[in-house]
Amino acid sequence: MEAYTEIREAVAKLCAGFPGPYWRALDREMAYPTEFVNALTGSGYLSVLIPEAFGGAGLPLSAAAAILEEVQRAGCNGGACHAQMYTMGTLLRHGSDAQKAEYLPPIAEGRLRLQAFGVTEPTSGTDTGSLKTTARREGDAYVVNGQKIWTSRAEHSDLMLLLARTTPRTEGMKRTDGLSVLLVDMREARGNGLTIRPIRTMMNHATTEVFFDNLRVPAQNLIGEEGRGFRYILSGMNAERILIAAECVGDAKWFIDKAKAYAGDRSVFGRPIGANQGVQFPIARAYANMRAAELMVREALSLYEGGANPGAEANMAKMLAADASFEAANACIQTHGGFGFAEEYDVERKFRETRLYQVAPISTNLILAYLSEHVLGMPRSY
Repeated sequence: MEAYTEIREAVAKLCAGFPGPYWRALDREMAYPTEFVNALTGSGYLSVLIPEAFGGAGLPLSAAAAILEEVQRAGCNGGACHAQMYTMGTLLRHGSDAQKAEYLPPIAEGRLRLQAFGVTEPTSGTDTGSLKTTARREGDAYVVNGQKIWTSRAEHSDLMLLLARTTPRTEGMKRTDGLSVLLVDMREARGNGLTIRPIRTMMNHATTEVFFDNLRVPAQNLIGEEGRGFRYILSGMNAERILIAAECVGDAKWFIDKAKAYAGDRSVFGRPIGANQGVQFPIARAYANMRAAELMVREALSLYEGGANPGAEANMAKMLAADASFEAANACIQTHGGFGFAEEYDVERKFRETRLYQVAPISTNLILAYLSEHVLGMPRSY
């Protein structure tokens, strides 16, 4: 698999222009990193998966993974814009020729942002088949009613991929049937049936709750066939988990680099604290686990790019990488002692950011349940 050395070096150079003080200032105000996202967009990094025919680079998922890994390794936060990469697959794979021609070029140019993914609901959580948001066909439009939660970047996106029920559930019907994907133009929807409410969280993640009240979406914005939406987003979910796993690997590398540097510089009782095995070993173990997670990410990428449906590998990559990054975060804070909690070191900010991935976009327990049932053949637990 290609290493994308030149892309990694270029991303690292771009990220150097957005050091710790930039992110700390945003963190205090819970503000969106507009300048950073614009820089990534302007350099073409958010459109690498868009085919060249539509103005993108036409690169495989591994290139996107390399970009996001380097963003995190540099101490930045790709969560502000990473959804544009993994939501793209639904439009690319299942959108009509007319939809691709209309939306992909301006997305590639940076004139449109596709960064919002409306799936999760307050009452259903990860039980996607139980979602209650409906889209009822009325003439040349769908009328949408319902509510979504944890729809990140909704305030800073022009377009949203929305999963809604177009066919009411009936007895004997598969839970995930009757769901459809709509491409919502939020520029037109705001104030016309779409309301966005920000949610303050322990990290600066720009996440929201969105409400739909008789929102009319043109029928031509239906992606693929009506009722098959859940199948369409599954491949996007695999891409999402692989890319977030790459981000977690980048986080782990940042924490490990930060910890080993501090362990070498900080002297107590007349010698560097890094000379103590009690300091060395947690960092070394975090490194070993990061490398193991990195290999699983590569395996998932290889299968995905080969046309397989690597549900197990994508889930394992996400779980192992999230565990590795959180282990590295704990080792980094422990190495820094009290300074690990000081804002100026950036450790506590990155600690909060990487903690998210124990529960998002899917929790560790649900990954274990998936592996138990679908890989190991054990009885269904949920």
